[in-house]
Amino acid sequence: MEQNLFVYNTLSRKKEKFVPLHPPLVGMYVCGPTVYSDVHLGNCRTYISFDLIFRYLTYLGYKVRYVRNVTDAGHLEGDAGDEGEDKIEKKAKLEHLEPMEIAQKYTIGFREVMQILNILPPSIEPTATGHIIEQIELVKLILQNGYAYEVDGTIYFDVEKYNKTQDYGILSRRNLEDLLANTRDLGGQEEKRGPLDFALWIKAKPGHLMKWPSPWGLGFPGWHLECSAMSNKYLGKQFDIHGGGLDLVPTHHTNEIAQNMAACHTNPAKYWIHTNMLTVNGQKMSKSLGNSFLPHELFTGQNSILNKGYSPMTVRFFILQAHYRSTLDFGNEAMQASEKGFKRLMNAFTLLDKLEASASGEVEIAPLLQRCYDAMNDDFNSPVLIAELFEASRIVNSVYDKSLRIDEKNLSLLKQLMHDFIVDVLGLKNEQAAGDDLPNVMNMIMELRKDAKQNRDYATSDKIREGLQKIGFQLNDGKEGMTWSKL
Repeated sequence: MEQNLFVYNTLSRKKEKFVPLHPPLVGMYVCGPTVYSDVHLGNCRTYISFDLIFRYLTYLGYKVRYVRNVTDAGHLEGDAGDEGEDKIEKKAKLEHLEPMEIAQKYTIGFREVMQILNILPPSIEPTATGHIIEQIELVKLILQNGYAYEVDGTIYFDVEKYNKTQDYGILSRRNLEDLLANTRDLGGQEEKRGPLDFALWIKAKPGHLMKWPSPWGLGFPGWHLECSAMSNKYLGKQFDIHGGGLDLVPTHHTNEIAQNMAACHTNPAKYWIHTNMLTVNGQKMSKSLGNSFLPHELFTGQNSILNKGYSPMTVRFFILQAHYRSTLDFGNEAMQASEKGFKRLMNAFTLLDKLEASASGEVEIAPLLQRCYDAMNDDFNSPVLIAELFEASRIVNSVYDKSLRIDEKNLSLLKQLMHDFIVDVLGLKNEQAAGDDLPNVMNMIMELRKDAKQNRDYATSDKIREGLQKIGFQLNDGKEGMTWSKL
């Protein structure tokens, strides 16, 4: 089936037919984590969404080079990312560690969560510290082209000069006058020619740990610079897709476009794709509101706003049940509904090999298959795809209980549809693969641990709990007794 894929482009604010620059090759760059803390569920939503996009493009036959960076230097605390203290360095000082120990610890943690959620690794995962030379060369080019200036070893991008020939707010749809009116006084502003100017290279203050030699003295790169340098190196001056969370549009992605235009005279990406935010009971997820939680807290249920823990595939299914551009509201009821829906889908999936074909059939699968394609071709519409897969599940159940007949050809197509879109595209796994006896086995183990605790044999009790944790199972002691969940 020939497929016409349409994607929503933040740049044009409309859906456009996806036409790669160099088919069948596709270049995709997604802004990765700043590794100074554990990855949050909101971040996971973004990476699951782009995993879906990566998987579907690959499924359609494109050869995708997917680049997702790791920010391990240069991301400062201010809103623009270039004011205040380096996030990684600040954490390192608090924990009395080298900054690279912090970066390594949280990079490993990030990758572990990605694996648990069945998020495929990118083709290339470059780090900011591994590309200092490329960033310095990019700063030189922007200076040479007249869009940057030096102040005592720090290099700033001249936004107002750039805006005379280019539209600085082309992505955010905000004009320069409005942006200037809304700027607030920040430290270091006296150095800048204009309040919107941002640092490309920052002079290291005495005591700053992460610094490198440059033509302008010891310093470190600005946050926005790394993505321009690394996307340019691995995908070229212009590539197909640039993605990230919607919160990156006003500053980070706006500045990336400006840097690329100033250095290479082209917008780096043809299609800009952004995921929306995750809310909790209608409120934005944030630490200050006390409603944020980490993925492992969701898996184990060890958070005050959770009634219970949920499996990684239930979490993935919950996220995919909403379109990536819509706000996704987290709540216990929504999670419980997703858990039921996921089990219903996977129960049908496990019946596929038990289905028997009839000499003649009453159902045609081709129209259903086309509707699955149509859903994904409409800007990766996973909730509509899932609705079609529930229809496929209904057919599976009806064939299994022999209330519906299906011939060999359509049975083969049904099996292909279910495998392709559940496993290859949505990236869902059957968590009951260990067998239906798993709950019984776990109940027996919990009884043994309960007996050990009652006999004050705490060494055995701890050994059981820690041993299960090592192989991916979490035991929880609550008011209602002992429960278990998969990590």
